[in-house]
Amino acid sequence: MTIRIHNTLTRRKEDFVPLDPERVTVYACGPTVYNYAHIGNARPAVIFDLLHRVLSRRYRKVIYARNITDVDDKINAAAAEQGVDIDVITQRFAAIYHEDMAALGVSRPTVEPRATDHIGDIIAMIEKLIGRGCAYAAEGHVLFNVESFDDYGKLSKRDMRELIAGARVDVAPYKKHPGDFVLWKPSSDDQPGWESPWGRGRPGWHIECSAMSARHLGEVIDIHAGGQDLVFPHHENEIAQSRCAHGTDTFARYWMHNGFVTVEKRKMSKSLGNTLIIHELLKHWPGEVLRYVLLSAHYRQPLDWSEKALEQAQATLDRLYGLLRDHPPAGDDGTDADASVIAALEDDLNTPTALAEINRLARELASANGDETSRLAKRLRASAGLLGLLQEAPETWFARRQADVDIDENEIEAMIRQRNQARSNRDFATADRIRDELSERGIVLKDGPEGTSWEVATQ
Repeated sequence: MTIRIHNTLTRRKEDFVPLDPERVTVYACGPTVYNYAHIGNARPAVIFDLLHRVLSRRYRKVIYARNITDVDDKINAAAAEQGVDIDVITQRFAAIYHEDMAALGVSRPTVEPRATDHIGDIIAMIEKLIGRGCAYAAEGHVLFNVESFDDYGKLSKRDMRELIAGARVDVAPYKKHPGDFVLWKPSSDDQPGWESPWGRGRPGWHIECSAMSARHLGEVIDIHAGGQDLVFPHHENEIAQSRCAHGTDTFARYWMHNGFVTVEKRKMSKSLGNTLIIHELLKHWPGEVLRYVLLSAHYRQPLDWSEKALEQAQATLDRLYGLLRDHPPAGDDGTDADASVIAALEDDLNTPTALAEINRLARELASANGDETSRLAKRLRASAGLLGLLQEAPETWFARRQADVDIDENEIEAMIRQRNQARSNRDFATADRIRDELSERGIVLKDGPEGTSWEVATQ
């Protein structure tokens, strides 16, 4: 089966045919490191990590670049507020981002370029654009002339007037056209800056990605990915400046964009106070639970984040880990993921179908016996592994789950003794109350001929 991708540029699903099958190139817009990542930032990281996994099954060499923006006005503001250099801010939050993404099962990209390491590339690209008549210097700024690029607006499918209105552009007096965007801007003495032909300054956001992509992947790349909010102006501007600088008809051959994340059916926003921080969520939920929820909806569709979705994901993973604990796969013979899971993921990363197939495999394993159980257990683990799930030993998973329960073993045993005494006294209301209280705290009681045992809930 051919990998299929929904291309934002054409608005249709297409067969993926790389420019060079021996060197597949993917660029995804990464974080601006001035604060903690929230679930909206985590969604593209998880989705395009999965894309990298799927492509790497078929192609020997996939170069996946995900940048770090480490010079930006938000970073400058955070550094000024704390009275520190921007490096203090960016190093701290880049490290936290890496830690949080690792907890979500997100692998490091092949290359992770930082904007501040590519100032020379950025200046060289701007000089090319000026030389080609596509950019101009004005009052210490360099701006891209949108009227020099006939295909401007092709990605977002809106005309120039709509694009400008939607972007709320800054109509500065030095602009030739209201839609012209900044490639280079001047820096004051208290702002980070680099020497350039146009004076001391710093790059605009859009040019950074174009320069880093060209440096590490080439002038024309296979796939460019990012959040839906980046279609305009960021990706539209990347196309314009990249094609004009390199004189190419194409910048990225396929464009992939993930949908927005809502919280309890409401759009995330700072004003609503619902921008859930991954670093905080990880204190209460395993990373695989968060990853499962982020994969539960198709990447192009909105994803609604809720406590109920987290609880359902936890219960599902408990059940799957419980099956692998009870039916351990014998050895590792290189078993591949199930064909149905692969087919779903190669069909534009259809994760809802892939997860449904994993749960089908789990049902088959639960009802299997004999030699069939080991084969199905290995298939289940390999299939879930392609999605970055079931990556721990079941014993490790349940040990953490037990540690997360807000009650210690001595207290559990004491409550069981109280319950047993209540049952002996035929005080069934008290016995039921104790069972319910333990159940609410994640403890399941099992009454048997040898007495009452307990375990952390796995259903």
